[in-house]
Amino acid sequence: MNKWKLFCLFAALLSSGIASAQTPTPSQALALEQQGRLPEAAQAWQAITRQSPQDAAAFASLGLVLSRQGKYQEAVPAYKKALSLNPKLPGIHLNLGLAEFKQGHLQEAIAPLRAALAADPQSIQVQTLLGLSCYGTKRFAEAAKYLKVAAQADPGNTELHQVLAQSCLRAKDNACALEEFKKILEQNPNSAQAHMLLGEALDNLGKTPEAIEEFRAAAQVAPNEPNVNFGLGYLYWRVHEYDNAKAAFERELAVEPDHAQALAYLGDIEMKAADLEKAATLLKKAVQLNSDIRIAYADLGSIYIDQKQYPEALAALKKALKLDPDQPDTHFRLGRLYRAMGNTTAADQEFAKVKELNKRGQQENLLEKMPGSSPPSP
Repeated sequence: MNKWKLFCLFAALLSSGIASAQTPTPSQALALEQQGRLPEAAQAWQAITRQSPQDAAAFASLGLVLSRQGKYQEAVPAYKKALSLNPKLPGIHLNLGLAEFKQGHLQEAIAPLRAALAADPQSIQVQTLLGLSCYGTKRFAEAAKYLKVAAQADPGNTELHQVLAQSCLRAKDNACALEEFKKILEQNPNSAQAHMLLGEALDNLGKTPEAIEEFRAAAQVAPNEPNVNFGLGYLYWRVHEYDNAKAAFERELAVEPDHAQALAYLGDIEMKAADLEKAATLLKKAVQLNSDIRIAYADLGSIYIDQKQYPEALAALKKALKLDPDQPDTHFRLGRLYRAMGNTTAADQEFAKVKELNKRGQQENLLEKMPGSSPPSP
């Protein structure tokens, strides 16, 4: 072997030895963690995973260090790699679920959290995370199942009990909802949120006068609480107390000038008072802010009919119908429009639909109008 080849071989061996010597050991990486040197610890675990790509524990440790730095987006692939290498690694499902939850990826958090609960059915932390994830993805019945366990273990956690109460309410478990709201109000009689939610529950049970009293109590405690005056106004509107409703909607708009639903229902009241110009202004602003408010399109359709703007009326009423095909007032106005346009067959079909829907006795309730709360952080 000539000298040049011998030199190259020696250099390669030396380089390999140096690289090997520079690769940290798991003990060194753990020591960096314990010293709080998390960026260096992450670098160490990354080097270890490159050196040992089948080491599930190293990937899990890398994910944990990244999570402790708040780098959840980077932690998730590390956890998933660890999971693919060893699905039975202790704590890996929980850590992955928590990393997804912390990013607001609630749908993605559910599967690993279910696996974590199967591995540790008594874990209150997992029950809480799973319940909040289900709540955030509108799986209210499932959320209530998990949150009942978590709330029972933490009776003083008002926020958790509120989410449980809302889950029960939206799952139509009214008995559970009422029980939880009453517990919250016993602990804190001045909780505006609890009064509002109890009002929603009572309205859902058809007890609108009692619901109004709860919203009045909430408005007295916290007049600037978002949606408290809107909820009160909507309930007054439902029982045709339009002067009280108008005052409540105006108070809501004083707190939040761009509250689209308050604008829409205020526009409806102005339309009923025959001030079509003011009504149209409010309704158009409402749909500019939120294109999903059925009553605004239905009312605009009615105004356009009176103004003989039939194409505009048809477009508005079809939008209202698309948002909710089961409200009789939309079909009645559409029947009026078809009759004005000379299409008696279509008009008769719409009026027949009105009779059918009125027999069902279906009406919108406050629960459908109020925004749901976001799940709190664990």
